[in-house]
Amino acid sequence: MASGGKMWGGRFAAANDTLMERFNASISVDRRLLEVDVAGSQAYARALERAKILTSEEAEEIISGLERVRDELSLPGTCLPAALEDIHMAVEQRLTELVGPAGGKLHTGRSRNDQVAVDERLYLRLAVECLRQRARALQQVLVESAQEHSQVILPGYTHLQQAQPILFAHYALSLFWMLERDRGRLLDLRQRADVLPLGAGALAGNAFAVDRDYLAAQLGFSAISPNSLDAVSDRDYLLEFLSAAAILMMHLSRYCEDLIIWSSAEYGFVEMADAFSTGSSMMPQKKNPDALELVRGKTGRVYGGLMALLTTMKGIPLTYAKDMQEDKEPFFDALDTVDDCLQVFAGAWSTMSLYPQRMEAALDDGMLATDLADYLVRRGLPFRQAHHVVGRLVRRTLERQTRLTGLELDDLRRESDLFQDDVLHYLNHRHSVELRNIPGGTGPGAVADQLAAARRRLQE
Repeated sequence: MASGGKMWGGRFAAANDTLMERFNASISVDRRLLEVDVAGSQAYARALERAKILTSEEAEEIISGLERVRDELSLPGTCLPAALEDIHMAVEQRLTELVGPAGGKLHTGRSRNDQVAVDERLYLRLAVECLRQRARALQQVLVESAQEHSQVILPGYTHLQQAQPILFAHYALSLFWMLERDRGRLLDLRQRADVLPLGAGALAGNAFAVDRDYLAAQLGFSAISPNSLDAVSDRDYLLEFLSAAAILMMHLSRYCEDLIIWSSAEYGFVEMADAFSTGSSMMPQKKNPDALELVRGKTGRVYGGLMALLTTMKGIPLTYAKDMQEDKEPFFDALDTVDDCLQVFAGAWSTMSLYPQRMEAALDDGMLATDLADYLVRRGLPFRQAHHVVGRLVRRTLERQTRLTGLELDDLRRESDLFQDDVLHYLNHRHSVELRNIPGGTGPGAVADQLAAARRRLQE
């Protein structure tokens, strides 16, 4: 594809330095906007026809020419040199080569400032829907996992110390609801981004009678931007996307951390499938959970994209400056990273093996201390006093190197005569879980209700 002279070159007596030309170009990054750029230009051609800037013949010539440009530039191996600067100029230049002078009319009243803004918003809509579907697929994996392992008990942790017994299904569904919020955030930002900036021109608006409501309808936007200055200087939609992506990655990373720890020999709660593990170049016995470690590591990469764009935007005076060209790399990189990570994490979770016996064997008796305190509360003792009573019992077991389940009724009654024969029934991990059947709790009934609610969400 020929590069020719710059479309803005009339003002200049000399050409750009080759270093500047390369430094200025974004076409290696923004060429992925080709489809939406063509769609936006076709809609704009129709709007120019309605405004009597283009004849119907010129509009049709441009629209069909844009189809040819899209097909040509989509071909693998198509060379788009830095001299073309960006995808907008590449499309317009090739269009003009194909259809002649009519192609030069397409940019009437339009600036790359409002053009790139509409392209990004169009592309963002596709990106959001893609990630929402990926998150939904992972949610399906989690629901199936929770159903399959609905009776498995394992230690629940706070401060990485055993706290209380929980059902594995409850644990799996906790990520389900985090992802539901992630999907909601993506939908929310899509709705805020559903505003047409095209027609804002470079900053002051379009000087021609372009019907912006018509443009919005053609491109599927629900509203038009109310202020042209804001329209071309706004990148909130990308910042919101990066923020939502960062939160989603943080969620995945925390579960990666758990599974990495649980897959160690010291825990042995889970084993990652060969398909999502790697070996060591030196130690033949190693099986490393690298899929999870990479997801955890790439979380920082997405955070970096968010901070990069926030930093880029913080000092730009209104309205547009070339700094804003730096918005696409973090956006595209975060999109690709999150897309990959959701698929890899879903694959790793769906293929991992659980070892319920190891999980239950790891349950420490100390986790039942809260149940003993609750027992005393049911007998009328204020919780703070019950806490101290059971705390003394725990200290005694530590001093004697015994277990709570090894205490006799007489041992318990030395601390409080409120303990009766039925207290021994409470020294059982499964009973501890069964007590917590309040909505949202880890009790079997509550988890069954939660699982049913999750399935309803999947069907929506």
